[in-house]
Amino acid sequence: MQQTVNNKNTKIQTLINQLDLSQYIEQFSSFFSREHPLYIEGDQELHFRYIKELDKLEFKAPPKVIDFYEIHGHLKKHGVLTFEQIFEIVKIVRYFRYFEKRELEGLIGEWMEKFVIPEKFLEVEKYFTHDGKFEENLDENLFHLSERVKEHKNNISGALKRLMSSSKLAGYLVDTQIHLINNEECLLVRGGFNHVLKGAVLGRSTGGFFYVAPDSILKSKEKIRFIEQEREAIFYEYAKTFSTKLAELQPFIKFIDKEFTRFDNYQARVLFAKSKNLQILKSKKDAKIILKDFVHPALHKAKPISVDFSKNILMITGVNAGGKTMLLKSILASAFMAKYIIPMKLNEVHSHIGSFKAVQAIIDDPQNVKNDISTFAGRMQQFSNIFEYKSALIGVDEIELGTDSDEAAALFKVILDELIKRGQKIVVTTHHKRLAALMADRDDVELMAAIYDEEARKPTYEFMQGIIGKSYAFETASRYGISHKLVQEAKKVYGDNSEKLSMLIERGSQLERELKQKHQKVDAKLEELQKKEQQIKAQKEELHLELQKEKAELKREYESAISQAKKAAREGDTQAIHRAMNKAKQNLPKEQKKQDNRAIEFKVGDEVKYHTQSGVIVAMKSKNEAILEVNGMKIRVKTMYLKPTKIVKAKPRTDLTLNVEKKAGLKCDLHGMRAVEATEVLDKFLNDALINGWDEVIVYHGIGTGKLSYAVKEFLKTHPRVKKFEDAPQHMGRFGAKIVTL
Repeated sequence: MQQTVNNKNTKIQTLINQLDLSQYIEQFSSFFSREHPLYIEGDQELHFRYIKELDKLEFKAPPKVIDFYEIHGHLKKHGVLTFEQIFEIVKIVRYFRYFEKRELEGLIGEWMEKFVIPEKFLEVEKYFTHDGKFEENLDENLFHLSERVKEHKNNISGALKRLMSSSKLAGYLVDTQIHLINNEECLLVRGGFNHVLKGAVLGRSTGGFFYVAPDSILKSKEKIRFIEQEREAIFYEYAKTFSTKLAELQPFIKFIDKEFTRFDNYQARVLFAKSKNLQILKSKKDAKIILKDFVHPALHKAKPISVDFSKNILMITGVNAGGKTMLLKSILASAFMAKYIIPMKLNEVHSHIGSFKAVQAIIDDPQNVKNDISTFAGRMQQFSNIFEYKSALIGVDEIELGTDSDEAAALFKVILDELIKRGQKIVVTTHHKRLAALMADRDDVELMAAIYDEEARKPTYEFMQGIIGKSYAFETASRYGISHKLVQEAKKVYGDNSEKLSMLIERGSQLERELKQKHQKVDAKLEELQKKEQQIKAQKEELHLELQKEKAELKREYESAISQAKKAAREGDTQAIHRAMNKAKQNLPKEQKKQDNRAIEFKVGDEVKYHTQSGVIVAMKSKNEAILEVNGMKIRVKTMYLKPTKIVKAKPRTDLTLNVEKKAGLKCDLHGMRAVEATEVLDKFLNDALINGWDEVIVYHGIGTGKLSYAVKEFLKTHPRVKKFEDAPQHMGRFGAKIVTL
């Protein structure tokens, strides 16, 4: 298992070196509190959500801590931890408490609420200062021992000062400094000192003098050592007690250790991105790569690159030293960093990086003298290895390296075709115009060329999609110091025909791709138009069906209302007639096509058609209004809605004459009436108001016991032509009257 992990780490490190990311990854790793693999185990979507939420906060970096492997081992075996190991646990708990005290909301806040620190741990934590020293003031014995040590040290300092100021010793002192030899304070004296000073010689100087520790100081030192042994015994007892308590808290310690590892992975990415103004991207669940303004970390003052690598193969051609290899490394590096959620510099909004099970680079020259392998043979070996992968991103630099170009073109075309069948996504740099031309006819191949500035005679380090680029070998040779004479001779050897053939290949491939793109655009537009046509037809059919349905529904409701009106007319129920007619009128379409009848003059006795009903004009109110008798009912209508007709056969009808007294007033006084009588009067009043065209009237009912007021309100609620009603203003009766809007 460990061997597999080591092999995986070796492959990752090799890829990092190949993509020129070593220094960048080292900088990123320095933000970890302790060493971690680059990949975060678990749900990447969930990790990314936590990272983005943490990125919204300002927080201090966690302390550097050790791995808990040995700590877990000691606790499991009930061993005794050192104070240093105990303080490592304390540091993590205190850091999580720092977040908990901030009372954060959202995802991070919910996470921090999970950290419940046991009371037993607080009994251990209180004995450590912020820098990890033991809080001796909490133990009386330790405090007294510490004071005794200070006292002895003061005695030593005083004794040394007295000796240096002694007149007897003054002639033997070389200097008036206190020297430290083997961690012991001593004086530097000349020979013969033993007549005035008793002590131990700790060493000799280069000048032949003696380093002497006085006996009085040695005695105090011995007492200090004895006290320190007592202190160490007390410290050991504390360590045992703390270790016992922590052994009981192993589940809690394992929990905070695991959560801190997770948090450390998050915070390192957030703080690294903030320190360098980088963006944090996670790979999406597809194989598309779109980079906008991406900058490779190894480049300084580099031109940002933008590339659309949505297809299966990207073939990069063009000028030598024009940035083809760095473009290939940039594409692979972006996929690698997105896979491991490592911050990078690019336009986050307009970039999209897919997900790949593996990222492989064939960049270096595989020729190896030790293994006795040629360049081409090594390349074949590398290609054979990548056939083992599925859903991988493969980068191949100078694919034609080490063999004849015409043979290589045919060979690598077949190889690339097979890799695509296996689900690989491949980016290739090449000078093989033959290979580029062979691959250009595929719909899943994207061409890209490095641009060369003809006037300045140097590459621009920019790229154009959709074309095959020229190598500019002769121009590059001149730029890097090859003499003009040699370059000119080389051009003669190469010949005009070869140059023309190369240009024809480039131009022919470009024209073919342009034509194919135009066909695709035309096909796409035609398909879009056909879809729109189908949508319009479907909408038209849907609207037609909806219209027919609405017509049928209106007809049914109108006929039902007319039927009820006829029934009411036969029974002589005036109120029911009005309600039925109002209901029928409400169900009519809001907008009717108006016929211009201004040229027609109607007169009493004319037989006319009003909507679907036929009737006779019995009175003319004006040039534009007439009283029409329809099925035994008289109604007042506009002449613009009438059509002249002729009744062939008189139909049996019920004669009903409604004597409506036209009133000019807008008030209805119901004072002193009973509820039944009042509603009848109110109904007649409202009908008269509607016929007279009033929009708003006032009804007086008084306050009294409230019964009449209640009856009026209930009647107004149910009346079909009452839009709303409300209490009258103060000067018009307030609660004793209602303003009714018709």
